[in-house]
Amino acid sequence: MAGPLNSMKILDFSTLLPGPYATMLLADMGAEVLRVEAPDRVDLTRVMPPHDAGVSTAHGFLNRGKQSLGLNLKKEGSKEKVLELVKGYDIVIEQFRPGVMDRLGIGYETLKAINPRLIYCAITGYGQTGPYKDRAGHDINYLSLSGVSSHCGREKSGPPPMGIQIADVAGGSHHAVMGILAAVIHRQQTGEGQFVDISMTDAAFALNGMAGAACLAGGQEQKPETSLLNGGSFYDYYQTQDSRWLSVGSLEPQFAARLCDILELAEMKGLALSQKPEDQAKFKAALSEKIQQKTLEQWQSVFSDVDACVEPVLTIDEAAEHPQLKARDMVIGVDRGDGTLQRQIGFPIKFEKTPAATTLIGQPLLGK
Repeated sequence: MAGPLNSMKILDFSTLLPGPYATMLLADMGAEVLRVEAPDRVDLTRVMPPHDAGVSTAHGFLNRGKQSLGLNLKKEGSKEKVLELVKGYDIVIEQFRPGVMDRLGIGYETLKAINPRLIYCAITGYGQTGPYKDRAGHDINYLSLSGVSSHCGREKSGPPPMGIQIADVAGGSHHAVMGILAAVIHRQQTGEGQFVDISMTDAAFALNGMAGAACLAGGQEQKPETSLLNGGSFYDYYQTQDSRWLSVGSLEPQFAARLCDILELAEMKGLALSQKPEDQAKFKAALSEKIQQKTLEQWQSVFSDVDACVEPVLTIDEAAEHPQLKARDMVIGVDRGDGTLQRQIGFPIKFEKTPAATTLIGQPLLGK
């Protein structure tokens, strides 16, 4: 069955991670995506190691299910090709700095004049307005300027370099998809297209959630290891005997009680539920000492049938083999183009009537 977005046609001018991740999600949901790439300026994800069967694994994943067109937008005739293409596509996604598409002669106003129903989404670090709109940046910069980094990590060691690109994906990619789909609904109701301006810094700032609410409305500036969820309580990670890690999230009274009973710390239930920093510090020290007495595998066995919000910190390879993720089809086989399958992360949203699917891993650049 076709995915829920099988009527959408997208021209994708983006590179690297935020835009391609967004259009991958849309392609998985059935949208027809055509990537417009410069053949003389290779997208770094096409060459980024490691490789599988000669194809970058990043490119194979991010650009699965898409078609590609090699087109140097600065060369004569390219503008005309795009102007012709946009007649048959209803969504454009780009990731250039503000004004670049206008200088190329294919900016929003030009394309809208040809296709008034066009939804045009621009993903940038800082948005289309403001003093930073032309400034370069990366995920780590957006997280820093948005305040996210200030209350993550440890008090002594400071903010950590994240293992995933939070501002790029949770900020840029996911908000782009939300914005585009909201604009699609508006177009269905009015017949009008529109410009969707996605700032990864804005989106990262919005991700502060509860910490932002506490600061802006409650006057409490958040710092590392000072709140319930960032290390200021026993809600934390603990090292095991074999130098692995166990996550403990037993915040609610019933879960904290079970945790204390399992670890033979029944006398400390009061400390676990206390909001005093000194009580939390004592309980965390006791937890740390207990958890260091067994290996991760032993703790997994101990908590396997205990509903206490305690889980192992798994590697990606281990997570891929976990029965819960396997039951949810979160690892799939995608055709390399020759009938053999590459293992990839599956689509995370499950539709009853229109399941998501993908056809091929990201393919070589065609149509130069």
